[in-house]
Amino acid sequence: MTQDLAPIVHQFLEQLKSSFTGEIDYSDAARHVFSTDNSIYQYLPQAILYPKNQQDIEIVMQLISQPHYQSIVLTARGGGTGTNGQSLTNGIVIDVSRHMNKILSIDVENKTATVQAGVVKDQLNAELKRHGLFFAPELSTSNRATIGGMINTDASGQGSCRYGKTHHHVIALSTVLRGGEILRSQVLGRKTWQQEILDKSPFQQNLYQKLFELADQHQITIKNSFPELNRSLTGYDLPNLLNDDSFNPNAILCGSEGTLGVVVEAKLNLLDIPKYRMLINIGYANFHDALKDAKTLMQKKPLSIETVDSKVLHLAKQDIVWHNVAKYFPENDLPQSIQGINLVEIDGASEAELAQLYQAFIDHLSIDQDVLRLTMTVAWGDAEINHVYAMRKRAVGLLGNIKGEKRPQPFVEDTAVPPENLADYIADFRSLLDQHELDYGMFGHVDAGVLHVRPLVDMKDPQASLIIEKITEKVVELTHQYGGILWGEHGKGLRSEYAPIFFGQAYPLLQRIKGLFDPNNQLNPGKIATPETLPQSQLIKLTEIPLRGDLDRQISAVKWKEFGTAMHCNGNGACFNYDLNDPMCPSYKVTRNRVHSPKGRASLIKEWLRREQNHLETKRFDQEVYDALHGCLSCKSCVGQCPVKVDIPDVKARFLSRYYQRYPRHLRDYALAKLENMLPKIVSVASLYNVVQGFSLFRVLQKKVLRLVDIPLFHPMAKQRLQEYGAILLDPDLSQLPQDQDDYVFIVQDAFTRYFDTPVFLDFIKLIKKLGATPYILPYFPNGKPLHVHGFLTEFETLRQKNVELLNKVSSLGYPMVGIDPAMTLVFRQEYLMQYDDSSKCHYRVMMVQEWLKLRLTQFCLPEFTATQPIYYLASHCTEKTQEPKTNQIWQEIFQAFGLELETLSLGCCGMAGTYGHEAEHYDLSTEIYAQSWQVNLQLHRDQILATGYSCRTQVKRLEHIQLQHPIQVLLRQFVD
Repeated sequence: MTQDLAPIVHQFLEQLKSSFTGEIDYSDAARHVFSTDNSIYQYLPQAILYPKNQQDIEIVMQLISQPHYQSIVLTARGGGTGTNGQSLTNGIVIDVSRHMNKILSIDVENKTATVQAGVVKDQLNAELKRHGLFFAPELSTSNRATIGGMINTDASGQGSCRYGKTHHHVIALSTVLRGGEILRSQVLGRKTWQQEILDKSPFQQNLYQKLFELADQHQITIKNSFPELNRSLTGYDLPNLLNDDSFNPNAILCGSEGTLGVVVEAKLNLLDIPKYRMLINIGYANFHDALKDAKTLMQKKPLSIETVDSKVLHLAKQDIVWHNVAKYFPENDLPQSIQGINLVEIDGASEAELAQLYQAFIDHLSIDQDVLRLTMTVAWGDAEINHVYAMRKRAVGLLGNIKGEKRPQPFVEDTAVPPENLADYIADFRSLLDQHELDYGMFGHVDAGVLHVRPLVDMKDPQASLIIEKITEKVVELTHQYGGILWGEHGKGLRSEYAPIFFGQAYPLLQRIKGLFDPNNQLNPGKIATPETLPQSQLIKLTEIPLRGDLDRQISAVKWKEFGTAMHCNGNGACFNYDLNDPMCPSYKVTRNRVHSPKGRASLIKEWLRREQNHLETKRFDQEVYDALHGCLSCKSCVGQCPVKVDIPDVKARFLSRYYQRYPRHLRDYALAKLENMLPKIVSVASLYNVVQGFSLFRVLQKKVLRLVDIPLFHPMAKQRLQEYGAILLDPDLSQLPQDQDDYVFIVQDAFTRYFDTPVFLDFIKLIKKLGATPYILPYFPNGKPLHVHGFLTEFETLRQKNVELLNKVSSLGYPMVGIDPAMTLVFRQEYLMQYDDSSKCHYRVMMVQEWLKLRLTQFCLPEFTATQPIYYLASHCTEKTQEPKTNQIWQEIFQAFGLELETLSLGCCGMAGTYGHEAEHYDLSTEIYAQSWQVNLQLHRDQILATGYSCRTQVKRLEHIQLQHPIQVLLRQFVD
């Protein structure tokens, strides 16, 4: 049991264990991971509960209502992507996302779906797509935001002027109330509601009666207190509780942020997917013009208008998404650069109607000359539109990737004003920030009058808290002046203290509602409203609870820099992507444990460094951090896909290097570290080695002593003389380097294709010759990836310096160097260049196979290939496609040049990832990861899948007993001798 756990919480959890079927986690690791979200705060909870079902939550809510436990507080949590600390607490967290994430039913005819609260929005829409339906409220975090979280913040985003907010699409809710009762709520008739609730408990009937009376008796106050805005987020939506025809308790629950109960299930209405859409992308000379143009753009009532400023646009150009969208924002031959964009979506019932709407829109803009529109392009169809929106959706994360210690912070970032006031409002907003010499990034929904503004603040600065308070106070005044509100989209959370200012006389009504549901203030207290039954209770002040920077500043600048991007994880949660066919963080996908995510691991590293800095006892916590990082596959998908570029594999290596200065290493680590060095020596007895590996007793012993399984065997051709295939094998001293100007290519050997998958290595030699070049084989040298993965950083650095000298010498000749395995090749381009004093001395570039082939095809005239061939399917290595996002496109272009058709597969991780899949303790998870994505696709395209990664081919071979081909082997067959 954690030492700082409150005794009453300890007692509560012990009693809960007897009937709770889910997991109860009070480890330091879990608590620290759940202490942050996507906000500026860090609030350490006492424990985390993962209920298996609704009954688990009923048990919890019954227990907290007992007089003995009325000091226990609970906070529900979904995706944990909130920017205002809505799901942060110093009490107990209830996380429904791990287990309660099932789509219960879809009624296509009536266009409804019933889901558990932990279902992710994109997960639901992926299932609905086959029926031509979708759940409408759009969010930038849609691939990890849960339906329960959307309901609790009454979420909305792009397209809200057409589709509204989440509450517009909620038909019925099941909410567990304090005491354990289930409130099943739906819209009732204004005149018939009493008859409609006769089957409810006396408590619930009284609750309905009080809510009705409150709304009925205070209509004028409610009308005068709540501004009429598309994004008029209230928390408890009194304006929609009662109207002339209906009485809708869901209006109170939607947006309640878990302060009234725990939503466990929802029935949602669905819409038809628009069949014909286009996105008009308009570029402006300055951001003010983009905002000013909104009035003109809105006159034709498009589906949505999204805006992005120059800062986000510049960051997008450096991100994985840009290769898909660059063509929509051309800057060649422009008199000035694009400093702001608007994305205007229109839709129609047919192609003809869409074309007419487009022409009418263009004609309308041609008449209006109030602003200069530098560019105007069109994205047609879902695929192209989604590419552009993917860039817009990453705006929050991209802002977090700004260089330096001052980073965009979310504390005044979702204000909403009437759209007609937006341009003037933002001009004053920018003036305010300029006066305080604060830089910032902006993006948002101009059609709804919502703009996301994130001032850049170094949260480690002791003055950060004062800056946040001062700016917030000024923005409150400014927003009030323009007829808006402070919380236009992302909920109140820990900014609730300003509710009385904006809602005036109606705020006591919110307090009465809180008191009806939660008289003892146990459910997410201090947010939205305090119960009238406890007049001494207060809303949490803006900077009353700890800020992340308060803890971050305890880490020395040297350590902060050493651990790099992980220190700047902002909690945006991109690593919680639900999609099994996306490579982002396979360890999180298979465990559903947020500790085993990049966000979780980054959080733990920061706390570990803080404890180390303060000389705190860390032995138990050391083990928890080790366990979290040991589960990392080092696949590096986080580096490419995280908007902040959090690099957990590098963090893992640096942690292990320190960890093993305190604790003994396992024998296996030394064996793996020496693997690359030993292979050239063992190959001389390859046959004997393979025979021994075939003995079951030896495999059992190997598993027990070295904790290794399924060790790969030497290929029978591993001892082949490479000269027999026309290659020139260089001596270790490089004395045979060519001095003429012929067509040469230097192959950089990697241990795995050279010795275990030798046919791929030999076929590349043959392909080089077929393409008219002479292959030179560099002398074999260890790459060092196993050293880095396992934290042998001193040895890695020694090896790196030696290899850099060799590569620089070869590179000086001006000929291309090519590595075959993408994961190994990218080490030369990434780990060799990271945070080392002499990285600037690396003058070489080792190309991947497809990069060299593309270059070669510009110099070599291929023969015409006319033979009919099957369609091939490319399974790129996850490191390769996330670090070099154009890789699939390049392979397709190459195959097209060879007269072949290649389609790319959307795949997650194969589960092997170097040595991970061979480590005995990871075998089960490795096979589960494989089953999540690869297994299904292999069954569909069994004979035509091509894999670029040695690890991927190895995993398929051991689990399916199939030898996948490398793309170069198919290309080679196109040449007829």
